[in-house]
Formats: sequence, C-alpha cells, structure tokens
Amino acid sequence: MTKVFSLRAARGATLGFDGKTLIHPKTIAAANAIFAPSSEEVTSARRIIAAHAEAIAAGTGIVVVDGKLIESLHVQSAQQTVALAEAIASLDHGSQS
Repeated sequence: MTKVFSLRAARGATLGFDGKTLIHPKTIAAANAIFAPSSEEVTSARRIIAAHAEAIAAGTGIVVVDGKLIESLHVQSAQQTVALAEAIASLDHGSQS
C-alpha cells in the first residue's frame, strides 16, 4: 500500500500538487516526506524572508536574492514554505515522544 501511495503522491508533487488526502495513518510519513519542502527550499525561503525584512528596515521595498527581484508575493510564498516545513517538523518530533 505505501509503495503505490508513494508513487502516486510523487506523481502529484511533480505535477504541482502540494498534498494528498490521507485515509490511513500509515501514509502520513510518506506524504510528509514527499510533499515537504526540501532543506534547500527552506534555506532559500528563509533567505528571501530575511533579505526582504532588511530591505523594509532600510526603507526600501526592493531586494534581489540570487539574482532575482523579490516582491511581496515571493515573500508570502517563502513564508508558506517555512510554515509548512515547521509544521511537518513539529509533527515528526511529536510522534517520537
């Protein structure tokens, strides 16, 4: 069951979906692993958030990160990425207690 689930979930992630409906607890870990942002994505998101905050503090609303102009929509997406990663991490840590 988990292998078929993982293949289907991975296909969904490749197509741009950000999650999958779960009906069995055994699929939670696989879904979290497949749909969680990578450590590189989280690092990039944190850099975008920090750079934008520094630009706002300096009185400018414009910032470039890795050669890309960052706007509010990018910051919102970065915040969602970090929030998702933190939510999954807290679930993973909570299940070990």
